[in-house]
Amino acid sequence: QVQLVESGGGLVQAGGSLRLSCAASGSIFSFNAMGWYRQAPGKQRELVAAITRRGSQTYADSVKGRFTISRDNTKNTVYLQMNSLKPEDTAVYYCKADGSWDYWGQGTQVTVSS
Repeated sequence: QVQLVESGGGLVQAGGSLRLSCAASGSIFSFNAMGWYRQAPGKQRELVAAITRRGSQTYADSVKGRFTISRDNTKNTVYLQMNSLKPEDTAVYYCKADGSWDYWGQGTQVTVSS
C-alpha cells in the first residue's frame, strides 16, 4: 500500500504561480507513471500532466506551456509547477500513481481569482 500526500495548493491571483508536491510513502520508481489530475465543481476529473518512469511527459492542451511536471526519485516526490494561472485552473488537484495497482492522493485545492 502506497500513500500519496499532495501539498502546495492555495489561493492565488490570475497570472500567479503555485508548485504542487506529491510525496509518496514508497518508491515512485516502481510505478509506470505518475500523474496530476484535477476536478472542478460539476466537471469530470481530467488529466493535467503525467510523467513516466523514464521521464516522458504528457500535458493537457489547456496547460501546455504553463505547467511543468517533474519527479525526484530520491525524494519519492512528484511536482507540478503551475505558472500563468487562470481562473479556469481552479479545481481540486489529485496525484495518481499508475502501476500494478493505482493509487490516488486526497487532493489539494487550487483557487485562482480573477
